[in-house]
Amino acid sequence: MKTYAAASAIVLAAALGAAVLPLPVTAQQASATQTTVVRGVTVKVTPGKLADSGWEFLVVLDTHSEDLNDDLEKAAVLVVNGQEIRPVQWQGPAAGGHHREGVLRFPAPSTKAGSIELRLARTGEAAPRVFRWDGPLPR
Repeated sequence: MKTYAAASAIVLAAALGAAVLPLPVTAQQASATQTTVVRGVTVKVTPGKLADSGWEFLVVLDTHSEDLNDDLEKAAVLVVNGQEIRPVQWQGPAAGGHHREGVLRFPAPSTKAGSIELRLARTGEAAPRVFRWDGPLPR
């Protein structure tokens, strides 16, 4: 698992031109990775830093069937205790291509989270993809 996390970090750094440092992924976080596949597009989400300064999620999109033209800052919403929080930044490749990997950043919620949902609404899909983690969540 550590080898996979290290390889992912290297691929992310190379893909982003080493413009950003990748999130270190712990074994606990890697086991928290959730994956969905709809219409040939795989989306994987791994919680990263969940701190008072902000929350981060590693997002990987992969396909062989279409260009990945999602504007992830507009497509994503984090729901914490019923409160919707919009991302403040997508740090990764721009729209296009068949593989995208980067970090979605959100402001930290104002209340302690018992569970969280990351919803990702993709164009052409009937419903948003929902990634849910139940607490207690680290901070």
